[in-house]
Amino acid sequence: MNKEFKVRFAPSPTGPFHIGGARSALFNWLVARHQNGKFLVRIEDTDLARSTRESEENIKKAMKWLGLYWDEGIDVGGENGPYRQTERLPLYNAAVQRLLEEGKAYYCYCSADELEESRKEQLKEGKTPIYNNHCSHLTEKQIEQYKSEGRKPAIRLRVPKDGVFAFDDMVRGHVEFQAAGVGDFIIVKSDGIPVYNFAVVIDDASMGITHVIRAEEHLSNTPRQIAIYQALGYEIPKFGHISLILGSDHKKMSKRHGATSVDEYRKMGYLPDAVVNYLALLGWSPKGEREIFSREELISEFSMKRVSANDAVFDIEKLNWINFQYMKKLSPDELFQVALPFLVEAGYVSLPLSLEKEQWLKDVVWFVRDHLYYGAQTPENVKIFFETHPKITDEEKISIMKQENSAVLIRQFADALDALDPFDEDSIKKCFSFLMKKTGIKGKAAFEPIRIALTGETHGPGLYAMIALFGKKKSVQLLKDSLQYC
Repeated sequence: MNKEFKVRFAPSPTGPFHIGGARSALFNWLVARHQNGKFLVRIEDTDLARSTRESEENIKKAMKWLGLYWDEGIDVGGENGPYRQTERLPLYNAAVQRLLEEGKAYYCYCSADELEESRKEQLKEGKTPIYNNHCSHLTEKQIEQYKSEGRKPAIRLRVPKDGVFAFDDMVRGHVEFQAAGVGDFIIVKSDGIPVYNFAVVIDDASMGITHVIRAEEHLSNTPRQIAIYQALGYEIPKFGHISLILGSDHKKMSKRHGATSVDEYRKMGYLPDAVVNYLALLGWSPKGEREIFSREELISEFSMKRVSANDAVFDIEKLNWINFQYMKKLSPDELFQVALPFLVEAGYVSLPLSLEKEQWLKDVVWFVRDHLYYGAQTPENVKIFFETHPKITDEEKISIMKQENSAVLIRQFADALDALDPFDEDSIKKCFSFLMKKTGIKGKAAFEPIRIALTGETHGPGLYAMIALFGKKKSVQLLKDSLQYC
């Protein structure tokens, strides 16, 4: 009988949820949904010095924001809990005791200085440093001597000295590690806390994980984990090691490449569906040339067979382009909800809003929608509606304002707008067209001085709609104030 397809994501809560971790979580989630299997999330918090509940909450919040809900695990529950490693110590201790009783593990009393000395000797001899098996067959007298010295032992696994640890990786194909290069490694530290490689095997085996999909930095851990699986007689899962995410300079992604945590992208007003879409393309190659996929389409098409072993390069411009495609699909109300927090943060508005103010803001945001690649760009694109434009000092713009007829055109347009009723885009357009016909001033000679008068710029969004959103009072005042430059 085949076991239920089951994958897991097991982050360490030692900092904000990294974009690389999010990609690993996504790949596991997509495979689970594609296979109608289960997606489990547990917390690996045995790094007591660095793990925090704050980081754990950050990870869970970010995963929920991305829509990567899990079927079993932390907060959700299930029959294989608890789902936080520090709460699973009795399980690890039971497994360790079995290995000790069966002679597959032993106590190691070597000090850090002794281990370092052995490492240096091996390097001097041109060997790969592995444990020298000093404590693998201690006598009772030797053990009592170490105990009398107050030494606290770690526990090591006995590893075969010959043969290979081999497995077929879902991404990298057949992989082999020489057993001789692994050595007897520590599975429980001297403080009684199991190391990552030991705890993760117990967890995966006891939770019924059938496929382990994780970052390639864990590839070197795999032979040790296989050794533990074999020692305990557990069924070995299928492994898949996905590539690292690199920055645009092909170096490991860091702050110098921009935001690295999921929360930063959420705070900048990116859309979760767009981030998911983009992360799916970091290492996975869909069939054809398409790049925009709904969640349902990703689930339907995703396969580890099309995941590349080559490093993925994080391209912020590509993310922005994909996010823009999703922004364009938003309704006026949805786009306003994305933009509103940034308008408040910029000090342009304060809550609560009147119905009239809210509608005007929706119209303003909708007006600049073609320039919004993500929410945080809103204040910069709408500032002309909230800030008086700076004094015109640019010589080219001043020369345009001083052109013959500029003053006449601006003054007459101000008077015409002041008398205009209704004051809407269509009426404004007709008003300006009539004025151009009346004065004989057309093209750039007409549009540039008016736009400079209203915004301080020679180019910008649709003139008539912008004037309608400015309103009569502000538009007329801006036009009259600009006459000082004519």
